[in-house]
Order: sequence, then structure tokens, then C-alpha cells
Amino acid sequence: MKKVVLLAVNAKYTHSSLAVWIIAEGIAEFSEYQHDVNIVEATVNQSVHEISASIIRYNPDVIGISSYIWNAGILPDLIKTLRSSLPGSIIVLGGPEASSNIDFWLNNGANHVLQGEGEYNFPGFLDGLAFQEDKHEKKGTAENADPEHVINPYTEKYLSSLNGRLSYIEASRGCMYRCSFCLSASTGIKYFPLDFVKSQILTLSKANTKTVKFVDRTFNCDPDRACELFTYVTELDTPVTFHFEIVADLFDDRIFSVLRTAPPGRIQFEIGLQSFHEPSLKAVSRNPDPYKAECNIRKLIKMQNIHIHIDLIAGLPYETLSDFKKGFDRAYFLGAHNLQLGFLKVLHGSVMRKQADDFGIEYSSFPPYEVTSTTWLTVDDIEIIKTAENALQHTYNKKRFLSALHYVLSVTGESPFNLMYMLGKSAPNHGVQLEDYILNIYDFFIKLPGVEKNTLSDCLLYDWLCMVKGKNTPGFMKNYDERRKRVAGCAEKFLCRTLRREEVTVLNSGIGIFVDSNDRDPVTGLYRVYICR
Repeated sequence: MKKVVLLAVNAKYTHSSLAVWIIAEGIAEFSEYQHDVNIVEATVNQSVHEISASIIRYNPDVIGISSYIWNAGILPDLIKTLRSSLPGSIIVLGGPEASSNIDFWLNNGANHVLQGEGEYNFPGFLDGLAFQEDKHEKKGTAENADPEHVINPYTEKYLSSLNGRLSYIEASRGCMYRCSFCLSASTGIKYFPLDFVKSQILTLSKANTKTVKFVDRTFNCDPDRACELFTYVTELDTPVTFHFEIVADLFDDRIFSVLRTAPPGRIQFEIGLQSFHEPSLKAVSRNPDPYKAECNIRKLIKMQNIHIHIDLIAGLPYETLSDFKKGFDRAYFLGAHNLQLGFLKVLHGSVMRKQADDFGIEYSSFPPYEVTSTTWLTVDDIEIIKTAENALQHTYNKKRFLSALHYVLSVTGESPFNLMYMLGKSAPNHGVQLEDYILNIYDFFIKLPGVEKNTLSDCLLYDWLCMVKGKNTPGFMKNYDERRKRVAGCAEKFLCRTLRREEVTVLNSGIGIFVDSNDRDPVTGLYRVYICR
């Protein structure tokens, strides 16, 4: 028997790990020896000392670590500390980061790096170690781990560990697409049985979690399976939200008819557009139909019951700053609830890493290996995009100042990208309280041509009520008009309760507005605001 610790270092506390729990269950089901397995979940925000202390207390024989780009930066120091504190322990790494960069990790303290599916190969590895110490016992082998047998990681211990955190599930493994920047490119797809997946969904729908995220690289690559599972989660009686990564151009009328019946907030979609620039898409072996995808995204948004998150990647081959701006503006005007602007990651083991020199792509040598320049994007161009991304993240993507953004774009005729870039330069937001940030926003917007003071102030007042709960209106926007009392009376009659002072105000236009801070839209995350004329 071996004493084992399986370590997951998550990006945030609100995240949980699926991999370590699957491997633990694989050990329980497939190992011919009984092993003492403990799971430690930590975050990258913890110190190496704190994480190592949580492992050392078990005095393990074997430490298994799941490696990804988000935790690869902390792992060398962690391994060094563990090697010093537990010199007799065997450190084994798995996961996409280590298995694609084996020599580096073997030269930085790891004893072994395992490739492939951990729930099938780790049990045999442990049994091999146990056999070396006990010649009278039958040696366990990886052949005992039947890859056709599906592991269910959702044990009582797992469910009790969630504590409201995001949980993960997979209905399939692998990908049919050939995107050169992705490690899952053309790995083939292994589908898990539908009845098994449904039983797991049902378990998680009753668990202590708010969101269940499918880790399938392209959930709807098989439209029939996707339609059946969309139907299943739509019909569940649960408050849980289910998050899917999908390709928008594969949707058809049948799937739309199912999605229209989903309770608001039940489903979230993450849609990887990556780019609208066709030479770039071709260069990275993506072949979607961007026009069909755009049309389908608009249909999804118009339904108003599904949260839509779309992704763009900066730094792709053949895409200049001008090309990227055009794609950003096109994506922005789709009206998705979140527009994530990411930067190309040149991952170990990816086709893109082999092609980087051909495309003149420079990138950081440290995780997450982010692009720093290309033949088509200079270092300064990247900095411009990062400035725009910073403003986007602190406004649009946090559901802040949406009506003010809409108003300013409409009267100035400015493009979304340029507005975000100018805002990022002019209105600092790092470590700034929201009450101060809204003043920075106001000071920047009011100087733009065509922006009228009272209208801008009204938009910001409306936005404040939508996005903030329990905070008074910032001082520069307060009003003490007698009409406010009349609006409050109207609002209390409508809501059948007493309103707090911060829930009602009168705009400069004379229109009264009030917010129901007990009623948050499950799709947008904003509080509902009503007009009282």
C-alpha cells in the first residue's frame, strides 16, 4: 500500500478540480493493491509554504500533481519545497502542461511524468511501486484499467467538498477540430454513455454548487447528443446553471426550439469565435462559417434566456491591429453578455509552437506563454489591445455602465475598440473603488464630442441602480428633488414593500426610476429597474 496525495492547484477558490477526483476513483476501482489516497485542493493565490504544508501533514509516499498553464508558474518552487521537506516522496506530474514538456519537469524535481488518461494509467503506476516492495503479492498492471469503463468521481466526499464552488463534468473527451493553438486538436472524440452523463448531471443538479461547467472542448460537435442533453438540463427542476463551450455555426432549428424552452439562467454558452479575419482562421486550421455563427449568436441573444459569452484571440497569424479592431467592433455589436479578449498562448505540444518562427511569433518563455509580438502585431500594438482589454473587463464584462457606453457610442460615432482604448488610457481602474471609478468614467465621457451632460448623468444613474445593491448614489450624482418622494411612493405601491433610499432616484429629465434589488436578472446579472413617470 502507498500513501498518496493528489494535488490540484486551481486558478481560484471558486473553482474545483475534476481531474484529481477522477484519478482517485480510478485508483479505488482499478488498483490491485489498496492505497491510502488523500486529495488536496489549493489555489495559485496561496503561498508555496501553505500548499506544501497541506501535503506534508500526510507524509505521502507519492505526490501526484495535475499541471496546467494557470498553475505551471508556481509548480517549480512547490516541487523544490516538497523535495526538500519530503526527500523520500515520489513526485509524479500529469496533465497537459507537464505531459507536453516532459524534460523540463524531470529536470525540475519531478520523478515521473505520466501521459494520457490519469484514471487509467496512475493505478497501474502505483501498483508497480507497491509490487517492488512486496514480491509475494500479484503485480497490478495498467491492463486492469479498462478504458471503456467510465469513472464516476462524484462520491459523497467530492460532493461535500464543493461548498458552493464551480463544479465540472465531461460528456466527451477530445476534439474533432484541428486548431493549431490547442492541445486537443484532432485527438479524436470519446463519448461517454448518455444515460451515464444524465445520471451525473442529476447528481450535480442536487449538489452544493451554483454552476456546472462541461469541459467538453466542443459540446455540440454531435448535434443529436447535444440536443438530447440540452433537453435534459432544460427540463430539470434545479436552480443550477449549466455552462457549455459550443460552436455557434453548428446550431440548427431543432436545437433552437429546445433552447427557447430553457428557464432563464439555466444555460450559459461560451462561444469561441477567436477571429473574424478569414486568413487568420485558415492559418490556425479553423474552418467555421463566421457569418452563420454571427447569425446564430444574434438569435441566441434575442431569446433573452441564455447567457452568451464570446471569445476573441489577439495575436493570430495575418491579423494586423486594424484587422483586429474590425473584428472586435463586429463582435461587440453582437451584444453578447461577455466579450472576452484573450491573447494567443503558444503552448508546449501545440502545432502553433512548431510554427511560431514561420509566423514571426514571439512569446513569453514563462507560463502561460503569451504572445508578445508577431509579424503583423508590434509590441506597441499588443499594448494598445491590452489597454482596451483592461477597460472592457472593468466596464462591459462586469455589466457596468452599459447604457452610458451605448449612449456615448451612439452620439460620438466612435468605434467600440477605440472607445475602450481611450477609456483605458484616460480612466484608471486598478484598485479604484467603484464610487471613484464612476467619477473617472464621467470625467472622461463628458469631454467627448456630442456628449450632453444631463443625458450622460441620467445614463450613469440608471446604470448605478442596475449594477449596485445597497450603496448610495455617488455624491456628484445625488438629487434631493421633492419628486423623489412621489416616485418612492409609487415604487413602494408597485413593489408592496418599503424602499431604501438608494433604491429610488429622479433623473435630470424628470423621470423617476426605482430598482427592485431583490430581483436580479439570472441572465444578465443586473437588477431590474422600473420607470415611474
